[in-house]
Amino acid sequence: SMPSEMLLKIFSYLDAVSLLSVGCVNKHFYDLANDNRIWLKIYSRCFQPKRKIWKMKSEQTETVSLGCAALHDKKPGHWKKEYISKQTAAVKARVMRLVKPVDPYTGFPCKNKEAIKASGLSWIIILKDKSGKEHVIEKANLSFKDTSVSILWYSPDWPSLDILSTLKLFGVTPLLPDQSRDPSKNRPCRRSLIAEYHLANLTESSVAVGADKLVQLFSLNPGLLIGIWKEKNEIAFVMASLHYHQLLERSILGSATVQYVPPPNKPVLDDIDPEYGLHDYSLHLHMHGRSCSFLCVTFKSLFCRKG
Repeated sequence: SMPSEMLLKIFSYLDAVSLLSVGCVNKHFYDLANDNRIWLKIYSRCFQPKRKIWKMKSEQTETVSLGCAALHDKKPGHWKKEYISKQTAAVKARVMRLVKPVDPYTGFPCKNKEAIKASGLSWIIILKDKSGKEHVIEKANLSFKDTSVSILWYSPDWPSLDILSTLKLFGVTPLLPDQSRDPSKNRPCRRSLIAEYHLANLTESSVAVGADKLVQLFSLNPGLLIGIWKEKNEIAFVMASLHYHQLLERSILGSATVQYVPPPNKPVLDDIDPEYGLHDYSLHLHMHGRSCSFLCVTFKSLFCRKG
C-alpha cells in the first residue's frame, strides 16, 4: 500500500468537503484525514489572518509560526472539529438574520425561502422494502408558498409498491455549507427524521382521494400524497406539503432515527381572558395548488369562549 507520508501529501491538496469524504473510506484514511496540519491550514485560510507570534530570546527576536504553537498538544482531529464548528456557527448566524423579519399576516419569517437556501437544507425520502433494503429518492421539485413548501419527488426507478413497507421523510443539511453546491450523493450530511409512513397494503387499507385515467391519489397523514399508477400498481410520484411552523427545527434538529420534539407551548398570562379564553389571534388561510392560488385571506381579532 502507499506510504502514509505520501497519502498525507495528497490529502493536503484536498478541500474540506473532499477530505471529509476521503475519511469515510476506511479507518486508516480516517486517521490520516484527521491530521491537524492539514486542517489547521484549511482553518487558517478561512478564519484566521496570517500572523506570527514573537518571542524574545537573548538579544534576538525570533518568529515562531502560528502553526507550530497551534499544533502543540492538540488531539488528532482538533482543527477539523474547530473548522466544522465555526462553519456551522457562521451558517446558523446567517440563517438567524434571515428569519428575524416576520410577516405580520402569517406570523412566519418573510425570508423563509432564503433561509432554507442559506442553510443548504433539502428533503429526501427513503423507501424501505420488506427485506430491509433502502431506496433513497433525492430528486425533487420545490414550490414555496406563504405558509408552506410543497415537495414533489420523481424518479424513473421507483421500487415496486408490493415490496415496500415504510417511507421516511428526512430533512438533509450538508455538514459544511459549501457542500450544498456539490451534487454528489455521498457528500457528508446530517439527516433529521420528519415523519414515517407505513406503505404495506396501501391501496387496500387507504381510500383514494382523487384519480384520473392513469393515476390514483392516496393521502397519508401528516401531509403526504402518493400517486399510484392504476395499471401497474407502482408509485408515480410522492408529494409532501410542509408547513413553515418550526420547519427549520424539524428539518435540522432531529436525528436520523428520532424526530425533533418541540418544547411545550405555554401561553402568556394575557392570552387567557376569564370570560373569552384565548383572544386576539389571527388566522391566515391560503389554499393553493403547485402553480396557482385559489384563496388567500386573513382573519384578525379572533377569540374562543372558555369551555
